[in-house]
Amino acid sequence: MNDRSLDIAEVDSRDVEVAGAAGPLPARLYFAGTTAGAAAGKRDTLLVFFHGGGFTGGSIDEADDFLRHLVAADPGQVALSAGYTLACEKPFPAAVEDAHAVLLWAKKHKAALSWNGKRLIVAGIEAGANLAAVASLVARDRGGPALAGQVLIMPMLDPGLTTCSMRTMPSCTEKATVVDQVARSCASGYRAYLPNAADRTHPYASPLQSSRLKNLPPALILSADDDPLRDEAEQYGAKLIGAGIPTAVKRLPPPPLEQPEGRSDCVCTFALAEIGAFLRALQ
Repeated sequence: MNDRSLDIAEVDSRDVEVAGAAGPLPARLYFAGTTAGAAAGKRDTLLVFFHGGGFTGGSIDEADDFLRHLVAADPGQVALSAGYTLACEKPFPAAVEDAHAVLLWAKKHKAALSWNGKRLIVAGIEAGANLAAVASLVARDRGGPALAGQVLIMPMLDPGLTTCSMRTMPSCTEKATVVDQVARSCASGYRAYLPNAADRTHPYASPLQSSRLKNLPPALILSADDDPLRDEAEQYGAKLIGAGIPTAVKRLPPPPLEQPEGRSDCVCTFALAEIGAFLRALQ
């Protein structure tokens, strides 16, 4: 780990193309600028991040501020925000295959990513966290690439939408309205992503349904109070712990619910310290 944090202005980025399962995908690389004293090719950690959007929307732009702050906190790492095929273009398992393909591409092209290949972390938020969890399963099942950790922020893991936090709305009318919008958005996203009902119990669509959770990388799972995805995140963490996977499950302060998209911004702000501690523990 670098011995000093940076101002966010010292974090550079460049847009790149990465290889998905069926063609090129947009991506953005974040790294400490050369003026910050970080030597190219010497970073020990690469964090590959998948955006949210309920499988039907979102882009690499959404995590821009978050990933700049993450790299600024530890210039010894680089972060790659990668796109994937949205359900409106092609449903499951296209996004899953893209997520795994991006990890394979990153491992193969480490020099171009200013990374020495030592530690590869997969991460994401909401639908992107589903893909991060699933990519960990796929990497294990297909023999690589080796992952040092997985970071799941408010993950969508239950296409059945059966948990109490998804079904029970807060008593506050204003919060109930927005949480209901979030729940409806999840349901709509799953309908587009999993048009075949039989796929909804597939472990690559719903990691929470998987009965094979051994030999996965250490996990950090972040949920939030008053978030409808909270229970499934914590249930998955409990299952990983039961399978012997080193797992930290944290519930963050409630995000402001004035608007649904505010959830991600707030939770990612609180998540920075937790993610930093998790990554340091892997070194």
